Amino acid sequence: MNQQATIAANSANQKEATIFKILIIIGLCHLLNDAIQAVIPAMFPILAKSMKLSYTQLGIIAFSLNMVASVMQPLVGVVTDKKPMPYALPVGLMFSLIGIIGLGFAPGFSWIVLSVIFIGLGSAVFHPEGSRVAYMAAGTKRGLAQSIYQVGGNTGQALAPLITALILVPLGQRGASWFSIVAAMAVILLIYIANWYNQRLLLTPRMVKKITASKSDGNKHVKDIRKAILFILLYIFARSWYISGMTNYYTFYAMHKYAISIRESQLFLFAFLVSGAIGTFFGGPLSDRFGKKKIITFSMLITLPLSIITPFMPPAVAFIFLILTGFILMTSFSVTVVYAQELVPEKIGMMSGLTVGLAFGMGAIGSVGLGYIADSIGLPTMISVLGVLPLIGLISFLLPSDQAVKGWNVE
Repeated sequence: MNQQATIAANSANQKEATIFKILIIIGLCHLLNDAIQAVIPAMFPILAKSMKLSYTQLGIIAFSLNMVASVMQPLVGVVTDKKPMPYALPVGLMFSLIGIIGLGFAPGFSWIVLSVIFIGLGSAVFHPEGSRVAYMAAGTKRGLAQSIYQVGGNTGQALAPLITALILVPLGQRGASWFSIVAAMAVILLIYIANWYNQRLLLTPRMVKKITASKSDGNKHVKDIRKAILFILLYIFARSWYISGMTNYYTFYAMHKYAISIRESQLFLFAFLVSGAIGTFFGGPLSDRFGKKKIITFSMLITLPLSIITPFMPPAVAFIFLILTGFILMTSFSVTVVYAQELVPEKIGMMSGLTVGLAFGMGAIGSVGLGYIADSIGLPTMISVLGVLPLIGLISFLLPSDQAVKGWNVE
């Protein structure tokens, strides 16, 4: 037992330091990965015009991307929790490379769906393993580390309006194929990350994993942990549906309500997404200082009134409200991931895949559902109803405190 304790202590000391070089690189890879995904919703106005697609068909495209990533992410996490696969990261991005080339040259709706499925597979592999890399490099600053990782992804998503205005509007569908260069860059960087990841595994004693697993297996707070996971998933449901609706359909709403062009409407979405990326970064360090539950609850509580009144505001005010809503709502993004990881610390991959993957999955269902609602009752009404969704997220008040979660995994 003394030898095991010494091994565990040495391993813990090795993990104390925060490795910012790795965090920055994996965050950059996250940016490149999500920039590729951002091409898909960014192309919606172009595809709707050139292929005469309905809102429902656009929702199916988003569903195909997000649902594949949603279903596969937790499965990838479960597998890699048992047997880590560092080189799955660059291999996964090869799927995205194939998908983005296919998207640029797809002749019809079915080929577009097939292409985004490949991109979804790449995302499914990248996200849980990327989150694990961030966790391994975090040291004691888990909130900050996850924020650095997540802000890369959110920045990549925020590039969608610029992608539309600068590349897709002048070049059309074929412009998407240029992002094969982005995918190739991500593959090269992920080979470096995979090498570091592999070396890290060689330095981690297997005995420590066994000790950690055995402690959690006998945790007497299993029911409390499962209830907390359910609450955090309901929270993610509300946040994901709202973000999905805004990302996929708000540009159409802005064009309709304010009589502006596609390029001008992208500025509204860009403001929402960029402020969200900034909020993602600040959320982690704030949670390290003030507590994860407080940031999660504050995020949805303040978002609710803003989301309700934004659709009824004139363009200048709506633009400001979108900036505030994006920032405040997304302060919780990385925090919910870390909170879930600390609920079940021996299953980092599964919890990362579940929380981030669920965000994709709920966004997928939301895309189809909201697209159907928009076709049925009109886009303006759908956007107005969308603003009420954060009300569900107030379930965060029922989450256990950070101190309680830590106590459950110490006993």
